[in-house]
Amino acid sequence: MGAGTKLGGTSASRADRYRRIYEAVAAIPRGSVASYGEIARQAGLPRGARLVGRALAECPARLPWHRVLNAAGRISLPRGSPSYAKQMQRLEAEGVVVRDGKVAPRFFRPHADVLDELLWGPETGAAARQRRSGRSRS
Repeated sequence: MGAGTKLGGTSASRADRYRRIYEAVAAIPRGSVASYGEIARQAGLPRGARLVGRALAECPARLPWHRVLNAAGRISLPRGSPSYAKQMQRLEAEGVVVRDGKVAPRFFRPHADVLDELLWGPETGAAARQRRSGRSRS
């Protein structure tokens, strides 16, 4: 993907997309996890799960990257690798139960936007942003 690649309906620079991904990851509460796809949606990058993986491979050290798992709730890193062990150790230190590389669904916490989408259906664009901010078009 190039710097001006369209993803999620908008043309955004790589730096802007990564910034949005990092903000979404930083918002995952301690003791909770989210999927790559969920982070992509939170960052306004639907279908951008792989982009999230690339961004996390380059993330700042302070970012809780270990809270991001694949859609099946599993650690995506190669089993037996130092990074796999580090992610598992960090999750367990936060009270997240990891069994055979998989995290129980109870540790996945839907964000408000996901809950809204589940209840009311997908919304995008200015109307959704206005609704979320409490403003309406009159």
